[in-house]
Amino acid sequence: MTDAEATPEAATASGGDDPAGVESGGSDEGYRGVFGAFPYAARASESLTFKSYVLVGGLAAALLTLLFTLALITLFGATAQARFSIVRAFYVVVALGAVAPTVSPVLLVARSRRRGTSGRPGYELGLALAGYLFLASLYLGVVAALPETFVLDGETVARPPPSGAFAPLIAVLYDLPRLFGLVIPVVAALLVPLVHYLRR
Repeated sequence: MTDAEATPEAATASGGDDPAGVESGGSDEGYRGVFGAFPYAARASESLTFKSYVLVGGLAAALLTLLFTLALITLFGATAQARFSIVRAFYVVVALGAVAPTVSPVLLVARSRRRGTSGRPGYELGLALAGYLFLASLYLGVVAALPETFVLDGETVARPPPSGAFAPLIAVLYDLPRLFGLVIPVVAALLVPLVHYLRR
């Protein structure tokens, strides 16, 4: 066997032309876990909008995780005698429902870049915009879910009246049934897999 005949086999055996080498590659070719996906996606993407979402989405996910963790600690203290609490389970579900769509655009782009399938033009931009819309929907959902009065630190507090440039929008949200506080983020969360399906 000549050297020319042996070269392709040797290259394949060494993983030089094997896509699996990229999948399990080093720090320049892949990433490890959720935390590694963020810097990897930011480096690999060519979309400035998506790069900005990596930063904003990462900070938002960290903040949401912190808030829900503190809320769960407080809740565990208040329901320490209960073996199982529906409220605890609800908090966990809501936390996952808020954090997962926030990090999904980054994870999807990181995976597609690692596999070498960056999707159609506008794939990363679309995921970034879907992520931003979901973050905005969290705020809109909270506003829509606010009751006219609620108890805060043992005192009954009235929700603030609409004001500023977004006063008409806030007034509309106040008039919606409180169920829309859940519907708005759920609909926005579905945009992430929808964009991924249409633009991949």
